[in-house]
Formats: sequence, C-alpha cells, structure tokens
Amino acid sequence: MPPRHLVFALGAVSLLALSGCGSDQPPADGIHAAPEGETAQAFVARVNAGLRESAPEVSAAQWLSSTYINPDSQRLAAEANERALTQLNAWIAQSRRFEGQQMAPSDARAIHLLKLMSAMPAPQDPAKLARLTQLSTELEGMYGAGKACTGDGPTRSCRSLGELEQVLAHSRDYDAQLQAWSGWHDAATPMRARYGQFVDLINEGARDIGFADAGEQWRSGYDMAPGEIAAQTDRLWNQVKPLYQQLHCYARTRLEARYGMRGQVDGGLLPAHLMGNMWQQDWSNLWGLLQPYPEADALDITGALQARNDAQYERTLTDAGLDTTDPFESARDAAYGAQLRAVGHAPDANERERLSRSAYDAAIARLGDLRRDADLAGAKDMARRAQDFYTSLGMPPLPESYWTRAQFIKPRDREVVCHASAWDMDMAGDVRTKMCIRPDEDSFTTLYHELGHLYYDLAYHRQPPVFQAGANDGFHEAIGDTIVLAMTPRYLASIGLVREATQDEPALVNAQMRMALSKVAFLPFGLMIDRWRWGVFDGSIKPDHYNRAWWQLKAQYQGVAPATPRGEKYFDAGAKYHVPANTPYTRYFMAAILQFQFYKALCDAAGHTGPLNQCSFYGNKVAGQKFWAMLSQGASQPWPQTLKALTGSETMDAGPMLEYFQPLQAWLNQQNEGRSCGWQVPAAAAADTAG
Repeated sequence: MPPRHLVFALGAVSLLALSGCGSDQPPADGIHAAPEGETAQAFVARVNAGLRESAPEVSAAQWLSSTYINPDSQRLAAEANERALTQLNAWIAQSRRFEGQQMAPSDARAIHLLKLMSAMPAPQDPAKLARLTQLSTELEGMYGAGKACTGDGPTRSCRSLGELEQVLAHSRDYDAQLQAWSGWHDAATPMRARYGQFVDLINEGARDIGFADAGEQWRSGYDMAPGEIAAQTDRLWNQVKPLYQQLHCYARTRLEARYGMRGQVDGGLLPAHLMGNMWQQDWSNLWGLLQPYPEADALDITGALQARNDAQYERTLTDAGLDTTDPFESARDAAYGAQLRAVGHAPDANERERLSRSAYDAAIARLGDLRRDADLAGAKDMARRAQDFYTSLGMPPLPESYWTRAQFIKPRDREVVCHASAWDMDMAGDVRTKMCIRPDEDSFTTLYHELGHLYYDLAYHRQPPVFQAGANDGFHEAIGDTIVLAMTPRYLASIGLVREATQDEPALVNAQMRMALSKVAFLPFGLMIDRWRWGVFDGSIKPDHYNRAWWQLKAQYQGVAPATPRGEKYFDAGAKYHVPANTPYTRYFMAAILQFQFYKALCDAAGHTGPLNQCSFYGNKVAGQKFWAMLSQGASQPWPQTLKALTGSETMDAGPMLEYFQPLQAWLNQQNEGRSCGWQVPAAAAADTAG
C-alpha cells in the first residue's frame, strides 16, 4: 500500500522532546519563509493547509506513475515528489524555532509528526533530493515493468509477475515452479546498484532531521523509544512462534511426501519455490497438499467466483446478441454480414476471402472486448460485496467516484503496478483501490482488506491533515484484515457464495488451516523484511552482503531457503514490492497481531458467545459504531489510548490470535507428535544474525 497522501507514510509518534537538528536551511525556490512572529498553533495550521493543497497534485502524479508506467509518468511523479519533499524539509526546518516552547499537546504532536511524515527522508541538498526522487520512481517502475525472459530474438519469451505467480499457485511441477520463482527473482537484479544509492540518500536525509539513520526514523513512529520496537515485536513473535513451528513441521512433512527429499533443504528448511507464493508469505495455494481432511466440506470460494464470472460473461454475450454456445462463430458471422452489407454488392472469391479474414479478426477483437467487459463487471461486483460488509456495520457507502476512478482489472494497453493498494487522493473523499482483480479467493479477501484502508481514510477525514493516518501504521493494515476474520463460513453462506454446512471437527480444522496458511504463515515474513532493512540502514549489513543477509534472515525467521545458490550478483530483496517501493513492513507484522485483538473486541461488542473463531459481526451496528469511533481518531492521540478505547488494553497481545487458533494448534501437536520439528539455520547464517 503506498503512502496515504503526498509521498508521506504517516504514523503515530510519541511526544518526545524536539531535538536540535542544525541550523535552518535557506528556503528553496517556491518555498515561502515562515511569517515573522508566527505561533506554533498558526504554524501547524499553515502546514495542514499546505498538506491539503498539495495532496491532489502529488497523489495524481503517483497514481499515473503506477497505472501508466512510462518515462513521462515517472518523470512527473519524481518532480511532484521532489517538490513535496522540498516543502517538507522547509517545514521541518521552520519547526525548529519552537523547540523548548510551551504549546498545546496537539500542536506538539503535529510538529513531531513532521519529522516522521515521510518514509523517504530527503537530504537538504537540492541535487541529492532530486536524485533521491528519481531513484525512488525508477525503482518502483522497474518493479512494475519487471519480466522474466528466456531466449533471444524470435524465440524470446517473457512472463510478468502475475503469470509467474500463477505457476507457483497452480503447478506442482518442481522444475516449473523453480523456473518461475528464479525468473522473477533474477528480474530484480538490476535494482541492486540503484538501491544502494537510495539507501545512502535517505540515510543522509534522516541524519539531517536528527536521526542516526532511516531505520531509527521508521522506529520512532510507535509512541515509544526507537530501541523498544525490536523488543516489543520479539515479545509478540515469541508468543506465536510455537504455533508457526508446528505449522512449518506439518508443511515439511507434506512436501516431503509429495517431492521426496527435494521437499526440504538441508537442515529442515522449506524450499522457497515450493510454497505456492513468490515470497513464502502466504501458503494458501498449497491447500491441495496441506488440507487436513480432503473428504470434509470445503469452502470452494474460488470455484464459486469463477462460476459467477462465467455467468457474467454469458450475460454479456447475450446482451451483445451473440450465441453463448458458440460465441466465436456467432461473432464472426455477425462481422461478416456487416461487411457484406457495407460492400453493397456480391463479392468475388478474392474479396470473400479478404472479408472472411477480416471477420475472423473482428470476432477475436470483439470477444476480447466482451470478456474484458465481463471481467470488469465481475470485479466491481466483488468490490460491492466487500463494501456491503462495511455498510452493514453502519458505515457509509463508498463515493460514486470510486466506481469510475479505481483500477479494478489489468489494462490491456499499458504496464501497471498490479500490487494491490489503497489510495486517498485528496484527503476529501476521492478514495480508490488499484488492483488487477481475478475471480479467485485471494482477490476477494484482498478487496475486503483494501477497503479497510479506504474506510479508515473516510473515517478520519474530519481530522486535520497531519492526523489523517492510522493510530500507528499497523492499525491501518489491521482494519480490513479484521473484517476478513469475520468472513466465517456462515457469513459466506449468507451471501450465497458457499452452501450452508454444519461445521464438525474435520470441517473446523480445515477452516482453521485455511486461515492459518494465510495468517500464521505470514508472521515471520512480516518481521524479517524490516530486520533486513534496519541492518542495511545502520550499516551492519553491507552492500556486498545484501543477498546473503536476506537469506540468513529468511532461514532464521521463516525456516525457508532457496533450492539453488543465490549469490551476491542477485538482489532477491528487490523481488518484493515493498523494498523498491520503500514501504516499511513492521506495520504488517503488528497488524497480524492487532487484527485479532480488534476482532475479539468487536465480537464482544456484538454479544458473541462461544468459540472466538465462530464469530461474525456482519450487520451488527453496535460493533460497527465502536469500530468507526476508533477509526475516526486517526493519529490524533498515542495509539495505546486508541487501542484501549476499543479493546480495554493499551498493550499489543497475541493472546486473541492463539485463542482463535487453539483447535488447530491442538490438532497440529497431535499430527507432529514423534516428528523432529524445527530447523537449523546454516552455521554461517547463525554467526552473522547473532550479531
């Protein structure tokens, strides 16, 4: 998910004393000096007005850069980002005159937020700032336009990330999966040199505003000292690690049954390319291998969505006057007849052949257009179904502009970034999602997640712009996932997506496993990405060890490894969108914990009794009102206060997650009894990560 407005990734921060950051820099071109005698309150008001004014331009430039990838859109985005960062630097410099002064707590919080407003702190030097924005745009553009290519000349063949992901999702052929996985990771290699330059520049920008490096700046957004974040996330990880280890053990056993000894890498590590996901962050695509009870009732959400999409295509064909039993022949006959009428005379043999070829091409093009129309209608229908959950809680419908301006499916005429994201374009109601929706379970649940961002945006729009953000960045990611937890089998049956079924123990374990393959499998991945970047930012991971350190952390936390050597000529971190896009990732780990706390609190508000995993608060206005009240606070107060208002606790806690998965944990313990679980981090990796 990109920044919510401008180039800034906002997060709640602690009200630490503002520290001196050096002398003020002279104002850049177009940046006005602070008015003489301006108070802190007036300064904050001016910043808020500036943010609101700048948001539409910068957001539009970023939107174009992601949905029309070409040199022109990238240049516009880089220039807009450069102007925004220059303005931010000027505001930060101007804020220093208020250090040590008495002011309202809200003004102190707003001023401190300025230092954390961008995940990409920019150097004061204009030339370096311009280079930083250029690199940022280039890196994200390289990711969006990336391809895995083989062969040369006429035999050259290229596949996009989406095509490669389909191989990992659906093929169980060892070599085909390895080729697809390696192809995408190899495609990230050209980013490596640019990324090193990028790190140097944002570190300089972080130092210019008083931080040791960019990692310390990122860790300063959690209402606690930066050094406490690692300890807090380690505490949460240690709560859930035993559950992940049992899931890992079970998956390894099933992979070995399918692939023999190739089902693991030395030391009990899981082969990265066999996990059904390019980054091993979600194992849902291994359902066919990992389903506990194949004979039990299964929720075939993808099958139901594909059936709906096929039905939509048939309706589209019917509306176009074509025969659904053989639409191609029908379209070709229609095109040929239209051409004959246009000719106005009986054609000779050569003319008939030409018209026949033309009709063939016209039929192909028309069916392509109709399929696209059906896909778009199906994607919007999925989005309306996701919206319905939020409105059932008493939240407002999305603005009409959402349905005309969002990107729902992959365009045929240009390169786009398909990575799903949510956008607040103007801090005034123009909210959008950017996706390449398919009729499958992953896109369906992703829509519920992304709309959570949009409803957060809409809820806090009455806050001043500097507070239009999540209580911390983990909150923003947890909102939609809280709704996903409430998408129980009973809910899915109530909307006609699956049939109603009694949930006996096998069906319960199956349902829990499906959720765990997404939620539990993600946890160590959510932790390790920023552990890698924090090391890169503070210099403990050197550029010539980027790839080695990446795989060391993957082994340490996830227990996965590449099946073939990945030396330092590669840049495998760049194969994950959030690295070239410079999006902090600890938020996703926190969100994985917070969503279960939110879920339990909303289930309690809805009066749910019984096992937590059976709760859906769909349609409950009491729960919805409590949720909306929390969302409306934005970043206006420290996140522990916001958390307490909803859950009664100021502390993040994995207890609700463990309560939710208790049936599965008991089942996994039984399945793994007598097996050697856990894994060994290679000796060199253990030595390096220990430091």
